[in-house]
Amino acid sequence: MKQTAGRNQLGEIAPLFAHLNDDVLFGEVWDQSAIDAKTKCIVTVATLMASGVTDSSLEYHLQNAKANGVSQDEIVAVVTHATMYCGWPKGWAVFRMVKEVWGEGEKNVSNGLSTIFPMGEPNDAYAQYFVGKSWLAPLGDPQLGAANVTFEPGCRNNWHVHHKGGQVLICIAGRGWYQEWGKPARELRPGDVVSIPSEVKHWHGAARDSWFQHIALAVPAEGAGAEWLEPASDEEYAQLA
Repeated sequence: MKQTAGRNQLGEIAPLFAHLNDDVLFGEVWDQSAIDAKTKCIVTVATLMASGVTDSSLEYHLQNAKANGVSQDEIVAVVTHATMYCGWPKGWAVFRMVKEVWGEGEKNVSNGLSTIFPMGEPNDAYAQYFVGKSWLAPLGDPQLGAANVTFEPGCRNNWHVHHKGGQVLICIAGRGWYQEWGKPARELRPGDVVSIPSEVKHWHGAARDSWFQHIALAVPAEGAGAEWLEPASDEEYAQLA
């Protein structure tokens, strides 16, 4: 798990805390192989629930649990069991969030905006071209080249270029950024549409404090393809409002 929230938000004022958050907790601890990611997610949700943490932090970890294979039946059983030990009010609070994450019109974003589009599977095939974690859900006929892309807070893709084609982004949930080489970054919100011409170097992704979803539409062209380049720098990304 690649995490940059600590450095993005507290890197200047509390660099040691940022290091412990990003590199130790979400690095060494989450990367340990003794238990799998699904189990880590369940332990994290139960611990936060027992501690009375029912804010966006728990919502993030519920979404992460779903992304790592925790089913609705499993999370319901976990929360019910934990309620018996940590208290009825905490169970009610967590079940409200469980309904949002696993239910219809689920909330995939921590700022409260809902989406009816599927989150899909972890975007493992392109993970090397992303900073942070993303998910990919193909939409319709594969020949259409349409997919819903979900970015966790702070996640963005590398600089890249679409050759002999281009791309259209339709923003549907959360808050994100788009930037073309040599130009200021543009903030993205639901309803925004970005038309990306071929041969233009650019990147796009989530704001550091919000989940983000957009539908990506490939512009058809013979011989079209993407060339992946270097990551957008942490320093420049951290300066975005």
